[in-house]
Amino acid sequence: MQAMEAAKALAEAIQESPEYREYARWKAEIDADAGIRTLVNEYKKLQTAMQMRLLAGQSMDGEDAQRFQSLNVLLFADQRTSGYLMAEMRLQRMMGEIFETLTRAAGMEIPLPV
Repeated sequence: MQAMEAAKALAEAIQESPEYREYARWKAEIDADAGIRTLVNEYKKLQTAMQMRLLAGQSMDGEDAQRFQSLNVLLFADQRTSGYLMAEMRLQRMMGEIFETLTRAAGMEIPLPV
């Protein structure tokens, strides 16, 4: 089997996985509510900014840190948003394991920041 054919088969397997199906179900529910979708998007932007600052050895701005914490409490208190965020984390973990397997098979080493 050629690499691209295998990649297409992998893509289909991912979409058939329980992790993806659960993520897609929660995502559809979140996407159906514009207000919740806006809050989740803001949370993700703040989360990414925080991670980038931490990787650069910087601390999060006080106002942004407070907003992130407030959104964290709010979103994880709601079953829909916590279900979505947890399903997304499980899918990301699976995708990370797949990426690690592929890079190892290619003999590549991709160092992650400590």
